[in-house]
Amino acid sequence: MSASKTLLITGVSSGFGRALAQEALAKGHRVVGTVRTKQALLEFEALASGEAAGRLLDVTHFDAIDGVVADIEETVGPIDVLINSAGYGHEGILEESPLAEMRRQFDVNVFGAVAMMKAVLPYMRRRRRGHILNITSMGGYITMPGIAYYCGSKFALEGISETVAKEVQPFGIAVTAVAPGSFRTD
Repeated sequence: MSASKTLLITGVSSGFGRALAQEALAKGHRVVGTVRTKQALLEFEALASGEAAGRLLDVTHFDAIDGVVADIEETVGPIDVLINSAGYGHEGILEESPLAEMRRQFDVNVFGAVAMMKAVLPYMRRRRRGHILNITSMGGYITMPGIAYYCGSKFALEGISETVAKEVQPFGIAVTAVAPGSFRTD
């Protein structure tokens, strides 16, 4: 990224989202970051006055996503890059993990990312440019006992990312799945 861009990054209060936001800001880009609390929003915006803009958004509140993206496009400017970083890992063997936990895992890690992509794609398609990065995991390629729900969600996001990349490539939009290995996020 040589010219200054506007990045929308979900989950900037910690982990990869926070690290990516800090690096982008250090490189002179504008970052709109989503967080779930007012305190996290204030902390994020304090990273770079005027260049770090926070938005309150839980990616599982699907009905709110389109409005947040539209507001960003109108008040901040065109979103050049979407980074879907919001996520977490449920731990527990399948037999003992409630189905409600699987639903929550997929709501955050898969459906939230998909809803974000669906919200930004019409803008990117009109401009015929853009890049979406989905933070997946090595857990989207290999499995490990005790994290079946997490691995399932990351396998799903890998497959969706690969498919969407083929669908939007003719419009000048790239989709990249980033599958890091084990990484301390606290």
